[in-house]
Amino acid sequence: MLIRPERNLPQTIDELLGPALAKRLDRLDILSRKVFAGRLPGERRSKRRGESVEFDDYRDYTPGDDLRRLDWNAFARFDRFFIKLFRAEEDLGLHLLIDCSGSMLAGGGDEPSKLLFAHRLAMALAYVGLVNQNRVSVASFGHAGAEPLRRLAPVRGRPETARVAEFLLESLREAERAQPAPEADRQGRGPFERAMRAFGLARVGSGVAVVITDALFPDGLEQGLSYLVGGGGVDATLVQALAPGEIAPERAAEAGLVGDLRLTDAETGRGVEVTMSAPIIRQYRQRLEAHLERVQRACAARDIGHLLTPSDADVGELLLGQLRRRGVLG
Repeated sequence: MLIRPERNLPQTIDELLGPALAKRLDRLDILSRKVFAGRLPGERRSKRRGESVEFDDYRDYTPGDDLRRLDWNAFARFDRFFIKLFRAEEDLGLHLLIDCSGSMLAGGGDEPSKLLFAHRLAMALAYVGLVNQNRVSVASFGHAGAEPLRRLAPVRGRPETARVAEFLLESLREAERAQPAPEADRQGRGPFERAMRAFGLARVGSGVAVVITDALFPDGLEQGLSYLVGGGGVDATLVQALAPGEIAPERAAEAGLVGDLRLTDAETGRGVEVTMSAPIIRQYRQRLEAHLERVQRACAARDIGHLLTPSDADVGELLLGQLRRRGVLG
């Protein structure tokens, strides 16, 4: 896949999000597919006065559960201990994690790069969270240097959209410089695994996490996803964005990738000489399908939502369509 710089990077929040899209998003809210235990009415902030936490279900008591969550009326009726569960749909923490590694630069020119798409999608999701008074935190990973995550501290409220936009615009500008990818740490953890570990260690409370990435990691995919949801209390979705030419490799010929070529891996810097031909494209398709299946299995095994999308998809349609149908938005 060709890596070309974007012709015109967004410079303002209007170029990143736009008032027309913002207006379409005003009627949406962040949802969680999961029910989290341990939320009492006095412990969480309601967005509307006089509104309490919505009861959802019971589960059996297990040793170590907080006794304040016991339903004594249910115990009197059934002579068994039950823990109350409440639907965590209000005051959810929204965590956005954006892949800024070298492979995300694929595309550009006539079609949006994965990097630009990821930042536009993150801005749109952050906007939905902020206008609904959710706590929103944003972080990027894959930049050069030893820092696994670059974070914006959690913010809340519509006025903070400008602060989130500033963070994302700077992240986009820096990632466009295509600096060398960070190396593995002393334990052999690659950038994705390190970033998800840092997120898991720093995360406080329950919430929704959305990772926007191409998932083209040399290693660490499964362990990174385990770190993402480690400890519970997070409803995670991985949005896997691939450039149109990565999904449909026949576009390579149209882009000039024909004959004898030397291709360089944007993540590792390793090169390989190939002759572009029909058999090579078939082999690429087989490997891509195997990788996509691996990502889907890894997500499913950890109860992480997975959505594959081309980087030229309309962000508004993606949010109002697929993400809404999947219960991330409502």
